[in-house]
Amino acid sequence: MNKVVVGLSGGVDSSVAAASLHHQGYEVVGLTLWLMKGKGQCCSEGMVDAAFICEQLGIPHHIVDTRDVFQEHIIDYLVSGYEAGITPLPCSQCNRTVKFGPMLKYSRETLGIDKIATGHYARIHYDEASGRYQLLRAVDPKKDQSYFLYDLTQDLLAGSVFPLGEQTKEETRRIAAQFNLKTADKPESQDLCLIEAHGTMQKFLDKYINQKEGDIVDQSGNILGKHSGIHHYTIGQRKGLKIAHSEPLYVIQLDPVMNRVIVGDRISGGCSECTVARVNWVSIPQPSTPIRTEVQVRYRSRPAPANVIPLEGDRLKLVFDEPQFGVTPGQAAVLYDGEMVLGGGIIERQ
Repeated sequence: MNKVVVGLSGGVDSSVAAASLHHQGYEVVGLTLWLMKGKGQCCSEGMVDAAFICEQLGIPHHIVDTRDVFQEHIIDYLVSGYEAGITPLPCSQCNRTVKFGPMLKYSRETLGIDKIATGHYARIHYDEASGRYQLLRAVDPKKDQSYFLYDLTQDLLAGSVFPLGEQTKEETRRIAAQFNLKTADKPESQDLCLIEAHGTMQKFLDKYINQKEGDIVDQSGNILGKHSGIHHYTIGQRKGLKIAHSEPLYVIQLDPVMNRVIVGDRISGGCSECTVARVNWVSIPQPSTPIRTEVQVRYRSRPAPANVIPLEGDRLKLVFDEPQFGVTPGQAAVLYDGEMVLGGGIIERQ
């Protein structure tokens, strides 16, 4: 019998992944990572629901304490990034460093099982011609999470299964109801667990970063208003500026040295090129010459055509066909060829 370890968060997606594999005849073991210190909803309530699902399915349930790893690689990373005036994207780093890596290591070394499965909406394809595993978008474009998975290695892709990649969220809910799972009607979770635990990102950051008032200025340096801390703002933000102006204003730059939030109109917030660091080429080998791709600079942004120019090390330069709005240092730029994720990295600067 095939064995698989399923990462259970206590949500409907991971629950259905476990139930579906169990129904298909796999010997399933549930595994929940204890990520946050304190009583965050995603950990306290999630672990209880995950344990209930395992009991309902009649499968073993393991809990691994990864709170110190999460603190170092996610919380400390987030706080230092916001203090430096960037907007970090923790999910991709969390998937590789905190979730998939430790899960597969525990599965192999402790349980003797070579495969893990999660409730992510994405697909994995093995290309015999290239001998590489390819990361593909999910069938459901509204739920596709491939953007957050670009940093997975070939070893992690080889050891992973995404049972929900070929179905829609509506089908997942229907399957959960068919199996009478406790989580069938559980509300959709936040994309970022820290928001779920603390209510808002601002409340989370205010626990770690002192609020320091400064100026909101235009590109000429004219003072338009005040802010309570640059960590409350991100590039492309429009709401919450509390500035009366003749036209809509957006955050176009954060200046941590002068403690300023710089605003302008939408056109001035456009970016024609940027550099990307910590690049991981997931579905193809690293190219040595420029290539053409489509690029997503945010999770919900439309893919934009661009020239990709490889730089030394794990860096590259993106030159967009048309200026892109909201290109934000700290966020991920993910490269696509149709439905295939070529790779991605962290936006370094405009």
